[in-house]
Amino acid sequence: MTDQTYWEIEGGVRLRGTVHVRGGKNSAPKDIVASLLTDEACTLTNVPRIGDVTWTLDVCRCLGSKVEWLDDTTVRIHTPEIHSPELPGDYGGSSRLPVLLLGPLLARLGHARVPHGGGCQIGSRPVAYHLNGLARLGAVIEEHDGHVEAHADRLQGASFELPYPSVGATETLLLAAVRASGTTILKGIAVEPEILDFIALLHKMGARIRFEADRTITIRGVDHLHGFSHRVGTDRNECASWACAAIATGGDVTVEGADQRDLLALLGCLREIGGDYQVLDRAIRFFGASDHLSGVSVDTSYHPGFMSDWQPPLAVLLTQAHGQSLIHETVYEDRFRYVHGLVDMGADISLHTECLGAGPCRYTGHDYRHSCVINGPTPLRPAELDMPDLRGGFAHLMAAMVADGVSRLLGVDHIARGYEQFLAKATALGAAIRVTESKPQAEPSAPGRIGVA
Repeated sequence: MTDQTYWEIEGGVRLRGTVHVRGGKNSAPKDIVASLLTDEACTLTNVPRIGDVTWTLDVCRCLGSKVEWLDDTTVRIHTPEIHSPELPGDYGGSSRLPVLLLGPLLARLGHARVPHGGGCQIGSRPVAYHLNGLARLGAVIEEHDGHVEAHADRLQGASFELPYPSVGATETLLLAAVRASGTTILKGIAVEPEILDFIALLHKMGARIRFEADRTITIRGVDHLHGFSHRVGTDRNECASWACAAIATGGDVTVEGADQRDLLALLGCLREIGGDYQVLDRAIRFFGASDHLSGVSVDTSYHPGFMSDWQPPLAVLLTQAHGQSLIHETVYEDRFRYVHGLVDMGADISLHTECLGAGPCRYTGHDYRHSCVINGPTPLRPAELDMPDLRGGFAHLMAAMVADGVSRLLGVDHIARGYEQFLAKATALGAAIRVTESKPQAEPSAPGRIGVA
C-alpha cells in the first residue's frame, strides 16, 4: 500500500449519544440532476455535504448551471442555458451518475455525450438497462472510447419493461420520459423510498406521472417543467450504519432524522438478532447488549426487502452474535469484498457460490461468491485494512470500533462520498479516531484465511 492518509481507531468503546443524519447520498445527487430539466431556479434543502453532492454540483457548473449555497444545507441551482452536450471524461471515473444526465441533456439539447462512469466496485452494475430504455424512447445510442453518446430530436413515448427493478435505470428513464412526446409506460420499476421521493419532486416540476399496479408507472410527457423547492429525504443507509454500530458496540445511540417507515426490514432484523430500538419524534434510539445477540438468516433484495447497502454493517454485527448467521446477497454479485478484512480481524466467515438463502436469486448457477456464512461470537483483533468501497469501508470502521486494540485503516476517501462529517459524528459518540497524513511501517497482523466453498 502506498503512503496516504490513514485513520487509527482505538476499539472497545461503546458508542453513546446522538447523531444527526441529513439528506441521502442516493437522493440528493439525483435531485440536483433533475434541476437540469428546467431553465427555472430550483432549491434543495437538507442537502448533505458529501463527495457525491460536490461532484454533481461541479458537473452542473460545467454544463452551465449557476450554483449558490444559501446556507449550510440549502443549495440553489439555476440553469437558464446548457452550454455543452458533453461532459468531460475526467468526470466519469469516481461516479456512476453520468448516465443520469442523458435524459436532461437530450430534452434541452437533443444531444448528449457522457463518460460511462464508475462508483463502488461491488459488481458489474451495467448501464444496459438505462441505454436499452432510452433507445426504446427513440434515442440513437453509440458507445465508444469510454463514453456514451445519444441523439434525439425529441424522445417519443413508448412502453419498456425493466428486466430487474434497478433504481438507477428507473431514475434515468423517469428523467428522460417526463419531457418526451406522448405517453411512456414503464414496467418493473424500483419503488424504493428514494424513487417515490424523486417522483414527488418531478410532480412539483409539473411532470405527469401516475402509478399503476405491479411496479408500473404511466408518464405523459410535457413541453416544459418548472423550478422546485424540495427537501432531500433522510439517508436511510447512514441511519442503518449507525444503528448496527450502536448495537455491535453495546452502545446507545439516537439517530435524528431516522424514519421508521423507511427502515422496517432493518428494524425487524435487529429485533430478531436481539438488539432493540425506540421510535421517537423524528428519531430512533438504538441500543442493546452485544453479549445477548443471536444469529439470523437474511436475503438482500430490492425494496421493501432488506437493502444490499445494509448488509456490510450487519455482517460486522453478526460476528458478535451467538450461533450461525447467513447473508444471501441477491443484488450485487461482488458485494462481499470487505469480508477479507473482517477475516484478518479474526471473524469466522466463509463465502459460497451456492444460493444459501431462502429468497429468489438471479445468480443461481453462476460462479459468484454471494452467500456468506458467519459463525460467532468471535472477538475481533486490530488489523491494518484498506477500505474496498463506501459501505465495505464503514464495515471496516465499525469492526475497528468493536476490536480490542488499535487498527489502521486506509482508503478513507471512500467514506467522504457518502457519510457527512463522519469523524465529527463518530468522535462525538465516543469513538477514538486519530487522523495521520503519512503511513508508518506496517505491523503485520495475525494471518487470516477466508473460507471458500
